[in-house]
Amino acid sequence: MVTRQFPNPADVLEYLKIKRPEFGKDARLGKALTIADLRAIAKRRTPAAAFDYTDGAADAELSIERARQAFEDIEFHPDILKPAVDVDTTTEVLGGTSALPFGIAPTGFTRLMQTEGEVAGAGAAGAAGIPFTLSTLGTTSIEDVKKTNPNGRNWFQLYVMRDREISYGLVKRAAEAGFDTLHFTVDTPVAGNRMRDSRNGFSIPPQLSLGTIVNAIPRPWWWIDFLTTPKLEFASLSTTGGTVGDLLNSAMDPTISYEDLDTIREMWPGKLVVKGVQNVPDAVKLIDRGVDGIVLSNHGGRQLDRAPIPFRLLPQVVKEVGSDATVMVDTGIMNGQDIVASMALGAKFTLVGRAYLYGLMAGGRAGVDRMIAILESEIRRTMKLLGVSSVEELEPRHVTQLARLAPVAD
Repeated sequence: MVTRQFPNPADVLEYLKIKRPEFGKDARLGKALTIADLRAIAKRRTPAAAFDYTDGAADAELSIERARQAFEDIEFHPDILKPAVDVDTTTEVLGGTSALPFGIAPTGFTRLMQTEGEVAGAGAAGAAGIPFTLSTLGTTSIEDVKKTNPNGRNWFQLYVMRDREISYGLVKRAAEAGFDTLHFTVDTPVAGNRMRDSRNGFSIPPQLSLGTIVNAIPRPWWWIDFLTTPKLEFASLSTTGGTVGDLLNSAMDPTISYEDLDTIREMWPGKLVVKGVQNVPDAVKLIDRGVDGIVLSNHGGRQLDRAPIPFRLLPQVVKEVGSDATVMVDTGIMNGQDIVASMALGAKFTLVGRAYLYGLMAGGRAGVDRMIAILESEIRRTMKLLGVSSVEELEPRHVTQLARLAPVAD
């Protein structure tokens, strides 16, 4: 039997350790333990139209849901009695080093999400030793990104415009600024049907309406930042006004072809990557065409809904072209375990877009730093639990993709 006694007041006081409440950005971000936590903070702090532009996808948003589900539907196979005390997360990608096996993906209209925009992303990437990718639809210039991240790896994402000279001028500027890799994007011949944007009346620049004013009342800091910082404009385009779909359809050229790819290849002195590959035959054709790498991506589910799931496609593509080119993957990454699984199945690198923007909306540069720290912690912990000391040690045997969606048998 347990002996009962009256509580000793001194013992009770020893247990009572009331922590002083903390407020402000550091306290807010410090409570974020996952990317989902950053997303929740971002949603509270950002007007609906800007948040939904980041968070949403095309049509019924099945592509992004399936991409995230595919990462959840994996099984890890750890090695036991194999210490992995000191984990090396560095990896070689496209002729250079990255301190972590992921970089920041290109995102458009970034200063709309939070006014620090690409400056926060490039600065955080440089500090972490990972690549930063600037979008053609970015809101910070090529030259200013270089100033922000002078010694880090800067990549540029290129859309081919109806006016080819605009695209050629961007290629030249990126090369002159010392960007080392160009992402030639092929999955946006026309704009996807992003219904959240339509329902929110989302436009560039944002327009005040009764709905936006009501939505802004609990988020005054966003509007203060927006109205007291330089005007939101595209850094590389002069086109403004209208919905995102209107802008994309007026600027992008649906007739882009392999001939355009060849032209850019001749112009660009660095590494050339094609972003938006969604099947094996196209991957093979591109490598035969001489590109340095491909990004398996369905544009974060923002273009063709029900598109192939990049992570599910990864093993097939790696089997066909992985020995000849750099295969990267994006879409749906929300956890460091997603990155580890991708690397184990043969990816040479991964890119994060929404996770980056959730961090940005949650706390500007500090929020992006926090996003990187969360993913790094998850990567390191997962590798240690797998008994893996370096990225190079990750192998397909460490991961099984579980079948939830499988093709119907013939």
